[in-house]
Amino acid sequence: MARYSSIALTTSLGLLFSLVTFGPAASAVTVQRDSVVAEELEAPWGLTFFADGKAWVSERDTALIKEIDPNRPLGSNVRTVGKIGQVVPEGEGGLLGISLSNDESELYVYYTASQDNRVARIPITNGRLGTPKVIVSNIPKNTFHNGGRILVRPDGRLFIATGDAGVPELSQRMGSLAGKILLVDRSGKPVNKSRVFSSGHRNVQGLALDTRGRLWASEFGSQKADELNLIERGKNYGWPLFEGYSSNARYESPKMQWAPTSLASLSGIAIQDSNAFVASLRGEVLWQVHLRKMATSSPKARKPVAVKLGELGRLRTIEVAPDGSMWLISSNTDGRGDASSRDDQVYRLTTKR
Repeated sequence: MARYSSIALTTSLGLLFSLVTFGPAASAVTVQRDSVVAEELEAPWGLTFFADGKAWVSERDTALIKEIDPNRPLGSNVRTVGKIGQVVPEGEGGLLGISLSNDESELYVYYTASQDNRVARIPITNGRLGTPKVIVSNIPKNTFHNGGRILVRPDGRLFIATGDAGVPELSQRMGSLAGKILLVDRSGKPVNKSRVFSSGHRNVQGLALDTRGRLWASEFGSQKADELNLIERGKNYGWPLFEGYSSNARYESPKMQWAPTSLASLSGIAIQDSNAFVASLRGEVLWQVHLRKMATSSPKARKPVAVKLGELGRLRTIEVAPDGSMWLISSNTDGRGDASSRDDQVYRLTTKR
């Protein structure tokens, strides 16, 4: 299994291209691994928090929602909340992103069904799941490139990240929901005339808002480059015409790119203050990016930093917890990793200045 040390070796061999370097820290903030908060999960994917610090996690292939109680002893702190019906796991598809409503009365889930990808809203009563109501359907599905991340905004509206379903040209077709970031209300209706907020995406895996309310997305590239994009309404991010930096002003270029994709294969993203933290699958590294430096540096001077956390393997999801820590989920049981007997695990990370 490729671990952090092997990536450093790759760097020394000169196979690291474009913007990514292992330079000095991007900010005065340092990250350290504090503890393991859950273990022996099966292909965990989505993560969402309650205000009391408990979290729900989705398992892609079992279609289960599980609760993690960080105040209970490890090994006895995970319980099954329920199973989402109509989920058809295959390849990268299955039960993917989840997000609680702001009042914690509903759970939004993104999942792969028999014919398409869907988003459903599920009422929560006394910690139990009610009957799902599909609010968005007909999102093209495939074995690969299903997208799947959901983000609930402070106003209760939802951002939904979809993949190109292995058909790149769909990303440029405005009549298709594939390869897009959608914006809908709690009923799945478009906030404006269209559900499409941005287009030209290959396979967005992470969504996060910064302190200014701006949307950032981490995107899994093909072979040339992974991307960190600042998302704006109505903008086209170029796929499949461009991967990484665009030479055409009609298409948005990423604020940062990782090239080649074997270095990272970006997945989930979390933002704390002015720092973005991006999980990576093939790269098996947590990347730190200082967002404020984006406005004061040229693209080629922007340098993400590989956070040294030890050998954790593939990294799928990262989210900020109510106590200010971050929880990071491994993805070694997804069929592409080298799983240990305790995988998959959820790690608690702390930051200090």
